[in-house]
Amino acid sequence: MRFKQAMVSVAMVAAVSTGALLLPGCSQTPAPESTFVLLDGSRQTTADLRGKVTLVNFWATSCTTCVAEMPDIVATHQKFHARGFETVAVAMSYDPPSYVVNFAETRKLPFKVAIDNTGAVAKAWGDVRITPTTYIVNKRGDIVKTYVGAPDFKELHALIETLLAGS
Repeated sequence: MRFKQAMVSVAMVAAVSTGALLLPGCSQTPAPESTFVLLDGSRQTTADLRGKVTLVNFWATSCTTCVAEMPDIVATHQKFHARGFETVAVAMSYDPPSYVVNFAETRKLPFKVAIDNTGAVAKAWGDVRITPTTYIVNKRGDIVKTYVGAPDFKELHALIETLLAGS
């Protein structure tokens, strides 16, 4: 019986890693082609992130839930970054850039922070209006999970583990 269970587990991992099986509650759609303008003025595109599992978080300094979840996002980034995980925090267009810079610097955010001055990035990602909204993108550039509000970080970590193990 254990052998049969082990074989089913192996088959499921193989199916998930090849994209043949969607995780429960997950749908896969290609992440939109967009360009993130980072705080240092450099640019990062969604194409640049292919090959990595990526968390894209739309947030604002005026959003209490966003501010409250940021230490968990930092911990998630630190836990998985060395294994090919990337984080991009996209500040909403209404967030004053000076507030975003101050927030990122005072909290020493260890990941990429972008400012969506025109709102074009939020529009491309499904016309994001509610913060926080977080997308998980697999190595192939497909969105596999969307969280509106703070994620369940235990569930999120399990999803990231599965995606990092896949191809």
